Amino acid sequence: MKQIIALGGGGFSMEPHNPLLDTYILQQSNKANPKICFVPTASGDSENYIAKFYSFFKSQQCIPSHLSLFSPPTRDLESFIMEKDIIYVGGGNTKNLLALWKEWSLDSIFKSAWHEGILLTGISAGSICWFEEGITDSFGGDLEPITCLGFLPGSNCPHYDGEINRRPAYHNLVKANKLSSGIAADDGVAVHFIDQEIHKIVSSKPNGKAYKVSLDKDIDEQELAVEYLGSKESSK
Repeated sequence: MKQIIALGGGGFSMEPHNPLLDTYILQQSNKANPKICFVPTASGDSENYIAKFYSFFKSQQCIPSHLSLFSPPTRDLESFIMEKDIIYVGGGNTKNLLALWKEWSLDSIFKSAWHEGILLTGISAGSICWFEEGITDSFGGDLEPITCLGFLPGSNCPHYDGEINRRPAYHNLVKANKLSSGIAADDGVAVHFIDQEIHKIVSSKPNGKAYKVSLDKDIDEQELAVEYLGSKESSK
């Protein structure tokens, strides 16, 4: 079973006092004490970001670690990655993330990990990267299209409600055929894919939304079903 959980926003870095999304991710590994590895490439291996990761996950039922490309833990990155249960990719500059991953062969290593059943997840750049395409501010200035790894079909837009320019920019790029149809997610919302199909969409806030955005003469934005993780139904 190949799993990817794409976060539009939220998690330990954006909602430090709301653990709902991150505990959901841990539960999907089906391990009592999963090995979770944080990959902060997009932030330039920010020490503050890494510290936030450990601050949250050291108090959870898991074994946390991180992969720095500026201070690699080992020369054998493939063995390091393949022993993990969850790969959690942080936000930042998607273009730099993709360039560095290709240089270190992490693009192919992560694809092998995904096929072996290791859960891939991430926020913002760490969400966009798994799709064929995404919308990014990595180039500076305006939001632009970027070609990504293609593990998941179509395009992806995170921070749909969190940044005022995201929604109109995504609509314009899809309408201009500069981006393919895809999935947009609010901050606090995570889209859980199993074998490239949407399995479930979950949210850490009661009003979190996700959408399928496509072009049919004009933009067609279809709201998708989202489950609030704090509801009584989700805890049964």
